[in-house]
Amino acid sequence: MIRILQGESVKKLDQLHVERSGESGYDLMERAARGFCNWFLVKGFERAKDVFVYAGAGNNGGDGLAIARLLSEKGWKVNVIACFDENSSLSPDAETNLEKLPKEVSLINWKVFSTSKDGIFIDSYLGVGLKGDLRDEARDLIQKFNSFSGIKIAVDIPSGLQAEGVGSLDVVKADYTITFAFPKLALLLPENASFVGELEVVDIGINESLYQEFDSDYFFIQQKDVLPLHRKFNRFSHKGDFGKILLVGGSPGKMGAMIMASKSALRTGAGLVSAHIEESEREIIQTAVPEAMASWGLVANPEYYDAIGIGPGWGIEQRKLLLESLFKNFQKPMVLDADALNVLARNPELLEKIPSNSILTPHIGEFERLVGRAENHLDRIKQAKEFSQKYRIILVLKGANTLISLPDGRQLFNSSGSPFMATGGSGDALTGMLTAYLGMGYSPENAAICGVFHHGLAGQLAGELNKRGTIATDIIEKIPETYRVLGIE
Repeated sequence: MIRILQGESVKKLDQLHVERSGESGYDLMERAARGFCNWFLVKGFERAKDVFVYAGAGNNGGDGLAIARLLSEKGWKVNVIACFDENSSLSPDAETNLEKLPKEVSLINWKVFSTSKDGIFIDSYLGVGLKGDLRDEARDLIQKFNSFSGIKIAVDIPSGLQAEGVGSLDVVKADYTITFAFPKLALLLPENASFVGELEVVDIGINESLYQEFDSDYFFIQQKDVLPLHRKFNRFSHKGDFGKILLVGGSPGKMGAMIMASKSALRTGAGLVSAHIEESEREIIQTAVPEAMASWGLVANPEYYDAIGIGPGWGIEQRKLLLESLFKNFQKPMVLDADALNVLARNPELLEKIPSNSILTPHIGEFERLVGRAENHLDRIKQAKEFSQKYRIILVLKGANTLISLPDGRQLFNSSGSPFMATGGSGDALTGMLTAYLGMGYSPENAAICGVFHHGLAGQLAGELNKRGTIATDIIEKIPETYRVLGIE
């Protein structure tokens, strides 16, 4: 997993790479520009549109000037909008790229530039080193950039947004942000969604070992990180090897949640799935999910199961005693979601009784009922860390770039997912997946990482097909395909 560094460390990381690799800063800038252009060309933007690159005087502007050259060489009509004056001092690498601009690329000062064209506007004005308040001129420039009609793409970070901050009115509103090496923390905050747009992380070849020389508890989970975490099974493996799991939940009118959790557990690979429900609902679960077994009443011999997941569609009335009993009689990590979390919020004395390394999966509303309100997502991230450490649990805060907080203080941001996953039942699917991985013998940390990543990837695959019409069962049906994407048998 790639470490997420503070913005002030980016320049130091680049310098460290130059010292250790023997490459120049210009080489690194060129690789970043080529990575951007590769993304740009694959994206398939309309060739008829003019490209307008807003370039500052620093290294972010140098990236933009290199991008302008490379796109021009590919046949695009490119204009550089200079966010600096003729007598301004540019960074050395930005100066080199300015000198290399082809004659076909127009260079226009931002103060005199205006267009009514519906073009492609690339923001490489201010980079991750931004601190403090913007100058009036910078505010004017950003507001003018935002006023143009067309596609807007930010290079590394939208101008005006601080690397660890929450944006204000004076920030570029990008449709896409192409960030280099690792995502800056601000790009992962929901408050900044309207500035960041669609986020893409481009690898620029910095050795991951260099990140270890910087302090940060934040990490970014990428697809390549997930494959080594998966357990391997051989041809003699039987259903018992793939885990015996119990899902506790369901109530009249809310059996859909248990149906989806059970199906997702089975699609994830759980060998034996039992649904503990109210007796009145047994026909529903056994008709809808014939592969699952059903039980009701007291949970007899909970230690028989390899993993237990509690909460989908459960209700909160008269659930405390059963939850407390399961905490007492099942000493292995479990998954707690939905109404199990609401019962905990009503009865906080139970928090100390949760088995260590259990996985709690709140959405923001459930999180606030459990932990307390937060001023913003930065504050919420801090609360999640403290909560996980205090109660020795893994907290999965659901949303875009779902956050996994671990008991040792590390916090992992997920890279997979789709806005089309914002649909009822998506969380129930995740509960089934996490419980399945625990049941298959994954460590709680690996179960959380694999569950969250595969859930997001299944959502991506379903969203590509169904767009806004995506429903939770679409996500569940795509779980097996996530294994094929990762090359897992």
